[in-house]
Amino acid sequence: MRAMLLEQTRPVNEKPLREVEVSRPEPGVGEILIRVLACGACHTDLHTVEGDLDLPRIPLIPGHQVVGTVDACGPDASRFEPGERVGVTWFFSSCGTCSYCRQGRENLCPDARFTGYHANGGYAEYMIVPQDSAFVVPAIFSDVQATPLLCGGVIGYRALRLCEVKPGQKLGMYGFGNSAHVVIQIAVKRGCRVHVFTRSTNHQDLARELGAEWVGSPGEQPPAPMDASIIFAPAGALVPQALEVLDKGGTLALAGITMTPIPEMDYTLIYGERTVRSVANTTRKDAEELLVEAAEVPVQTVVETFPLTEANEVLLRMKESRLRGGAALIVQE
Repeated sequence: MRAMLLEQTRPVNEKPLREVEVSRPEPGVGEILIRVLACGACHTDLHTVEGDLDLPRIPLIPGHQVVGTVDACGPDASRFEPGERVGVTWFFSSCGTCSYCRQGRENLCPDARFTGYHANGGYAEYMIVPQDSAFVVPAIFSDVQATPLLCGGVIGYRALRLCEVKPGQKLGMYGFGNSAHVVIQIAVKRGCRVHVFTRSTNHQDLARELGAEWVGSPGEQPPAPMDASIIFAPAGALVPQALEVLDKGGTLALAGITMTPIPEMDYTLIYGERTVRSVANTTRKDAEELLVEAAEVPVQTVVETFPLTEANEVLLRMKESRLRGGAALIVQE
């Protein structure tokens, strides 16, 4: 099968991914083989190929926003039938027995494994995944439309829950890429008053189109304090800026898997029972609930498409903020 392989981490302008022919994987016990149709590109992929994250293995096939059809089922894998369309997220597997797993918090499992990081991902024509980590994609979404839901959408959905915003309250969103353009539609549908902070004029325009009540740049003063906020951009400098306009008792959720250092800040920024919390990965329940709610909205995704062989160019455009919404690699028609 064709795949885009990472053999050495380097800046994306140096093209770290190479097109190769590799053996098609075989599903093991409880696993399914997926024929990949489309795979979204994510900032985590960028962090992976550039070496911002310590990789547990290399060479590696990245990609974790995968839509495809079940091609074959391994022993004891009966959840899906061949031909069914499924989606795969960042979460690949966990131990299933620790206290976190028993509580349905497998995202915190010390032995959790992630797609396109511990296990080969969707920048390839085929991939394997545990059957419990694949999810039915609602028919309302095309293959490409569904890709942003499977990582940015799911992690944003978890951040929306953890920031504890309620209908009618003001929600601040910092950064407006793949994740935020999905979450804003769910938040608006729930009746939240969304305020978007982003420097990109393209992203500002898109935020208005999708229902933002106010749009400005980070550091600008919104009309009133936020009841809750989410930082999607991996920029620690945004934390004190967001706290400056967060109301008492509000929660600031940090949705990135990585972030630059958070600067030293005055205690008054969190005084008044303000909370700052990270969002660590996602659970299977997050994915299941997000796909159902996204179909009910229904969420409209903005996705530019590229052939699989242009994966390096896609990641470079993402790094340089030259994508209007999400991006997806068309792997097979």
